[in-house]
Amino acid sequence: QVQLVESGGGLVQAGGSLRLSCAASATFLSINVMGWYRQGPGKERELVARMPSGGRTIYAEYVKGRFTISTDDAKNTMYLQMKNLKPEDTAVYYCNVIVGMGGYWGQGTQVTVSS
Repeated sequence: QVQLVESGGGLVQAGGSLRLSCAASATFLSINVMGWYRQGPGKERELVARMPSGGRTIYAEYVKGRFTISTDDAKNTMYLQMKNLKPEDTAVYYCNVIVGMGGYWGQGTQVTVSS
């Protein structure tokens, strides 16, 4: 079992920035894939960014150039830096990791962008 705890969400004006954090109970050495997803009001959960271990990071087109995923391996923490936020970025953001055959989700953190 891997537990993920997210933080950093909140209310921000359009054009503003936020940084989300996701602290994992497992060492990043054991994680095969990590990423961020979001679910907006009335929408299905969608990919934001996905970073396979040793592979190329993939960003969804609607966040490319504005969002950046990064990690602090010493803290077993993953980040999502979000810049130039838009009202359509309003959603609950979830971090996700894949360890072996198991996938794990955080509890989600709300991001609200006002126009």
